[in-house]
Amino acid sequence: MSRRGPRADRAKDAEAAGRRRPAAGRRANGKRRIPLRKRLVVRLLFVSALIAVCSVAATAWLAVTTTTSALKEEQGQDLAADNRILAQLSGYAATHADWTGVRHTLRELAGRTGRRIALTTPDRTLVADSAPRGTPLPPRPAATVDPLRTDTYTESGTQLSGIDPRVVGPYRLPAKERARLDALATKRERCYERYGLQATVVRTASGRPVVTTADAGPADYGATVCEDGRLNTPTPTEQKALDALSDLARPCLHQAGVDLGGRLFLTFDPSGKDPFGGGYLVAKYVKLGTGEAARSAQACLRTARRTQLEPYVAPVAELFLGIGDQSPARFDMSPANKAKVVGVAGLVLAVTVAVTAVVAVRLVRPLRALTLAAQQPPELHVRVPVTTRDETGILAEAFNGLTERRERLEAQRKAMVSDIAHELRSPLTNIRGWLEVVRDGVVDPDPALLDSLHEEALVLQRIIDDLQDLAAADAGTLRLHREPLRSGDLLDQVAAAHRVAADAAGVALRTRTDAAVWLDADPVRMRQAVGNLVSNALRHTPAGGTVTLAGRRDGADVVLTVTDTGAGIAPEDLPHVFERFWRAEKSRSRRTGGSGLGLPIVRHLVAAHGGTAEVASEPGAGAVFTLRLPAVPPPGDEP
Repeated sequence: MSRRGPRADRAKDAEAAGRRRPAAGRRANGKRRIPLRKRLVVRLLFVSALIAVCSVAATAWLAVTTTTSALKEEQGQDLAADNRILAQLSGYAATHADWTGVRHTLRELAGRTGRRIALTTPDRTLVADSAPRGTPLPPRPAATVDPLRTDTYTESGTQLSGIDPRVVGPYRLPAKERARLDALATKRERCYERYGLQATVVRTASGRPVVTTADAGPADYGATVCEDGRLNTPTPTEQKALDALSDLARPCLHQAGVDLGGRLFLTFDPSGKDPFGGGYLVAKYVKLGTGEAARSAQACLRTARRTQLEPYVAPVAELFLGIGDQSPARFDMSPANKAKVVGVAGLVLAVTVAVTAVVAVRLVRPLRALTLAAQQPPELHVRVPVTTRDETGILAEAFNGLTERRERLEAQRKAMVSDIAHELRSPLTNIRGWLEVVRDGVVDPDPALLDSLHEEALVLQRIIDDLQDLAAADAGTLRLHREPLRSGDLLDQVAAAHRVAADAAGVALRTRTDAAVWLDADPVRMRQAVGNLVSNALRHTPAGGTVTLAGRRDGADVVLTVTDTGAGIAPEDLPHVFERFWRAEKSRSRRTGGSGLGLPIVRHLVAAHGGTAEVASEPGAGAVFTLRLPAVPPPGDEP
């Protein structure tokens, strides 16, 4: 009795425990348990939820971005419209001494812009309103209409600090003075053109024309002779206004310690950037320079000018803008709006998850059926029902097709085993029987008996050789010794080898081939393949028939055919011709019908050469076996 060590005892105990305990990751019934995170339903739900969240987030972001952009654009449009309203009302105030006739202008603006427009005094006394009487005003005014302190004319869409250029007051020229200045402006313009200057006549709000040049000044072109000073000389109307302005500014200048030192003059700045506002440069003959004195002089002149122009403009007014009786709406993400967004997002997420769950269950159900069928014992050959026409249904059909092929292969395997046993049993039985008879002394071992036993041994050897060839072809170990081979020589050798059998069967054996048809092949294996076809054709061709061997070139291939005039093959038997141990007539014996291995060997030998084997037949019209192999050019020493 042998002794066991502790390691052997532990190994045996562990093995016994493993048999008693289910393996990790498996249920007691042997089915593999799939982790929850790896289940298809969970993955689909997770992916759908992720997609839904991303979709909701992207939609919300897009909605907010679009809404914000639209609001900004709308606000920009509203601001531009508000500036146009303010500019037009400022122009009215600049050219009228009061607001008496503004009602018509205000209603016209309201109708064109679709806005509610109201004017009030600084103490909120209503001056004019486009809305019905009694409509409350917006909470805050949009702007103040004051042309003496706000310029909405020089630069469109903006509110500049300064006097509106449209306020001219006492500087407005009468028709007679205007006509004289127009003539002087035309004369100066023509003078500039003679010197090559492109001149432009700009008319101020007071009616005074001003001649300007686009690029260089007149001095650069030698056109200073054109500036005679007559056009720049103030007219009587302007001089009177300038004298009044001097009288108004002198006390302030004196108090600031600035001596006027003479009369003021008037010029025009087309850019509208003069420090006094309104496009007019008002100064004294003596240059003030820079510093505190210059700033004091500018402040005094600006104040005096506003005092001079104040009687000619409408009083200061507050401008109110709105829509109906409400202020313009503004985007506000209130708690109610947030609740709506969250609710809609949650609803979308819930619907997405529910739909995904339904779809996932429908997808997983056939997969589970496939898994259950695949886990059944292989001898049952279970099939699954095909309930859909989608990818899952196609998979189920493929599974059923695989099951059918496996069942067919299993049947073929069983039939092959039975056929092999039958093929081997017959010659072995004959050999055994005759040897027992000879051993018992019943029959003497004469030459005829020995020849019979030798023939049975050769049959047995051929069957074993065929099985070895098929086994080597299946394992991919079939060796080929390739060399250039002329198809005509191949067919002639096969015909010569089978000539005696053909004459004995009363069958004519013919060959027909092209002269320059070459292939790269193993001569021994190719003679074996074509010889098997010829032997099969001789067995199935009655006496007086013909078996024809032909070879020809077809593009890049060599086509070898073996044609007989036998009874042919039934259409239902054609797909099985190249199967192992298959016979069209089950009643044929091994000696009359062959072993059933010749044609499968042909197919494997041709496939090893990179070719194909086919058969075509009609009942009563014989059969045509076709071998198609790659062609090669003739050897170098061939013509």
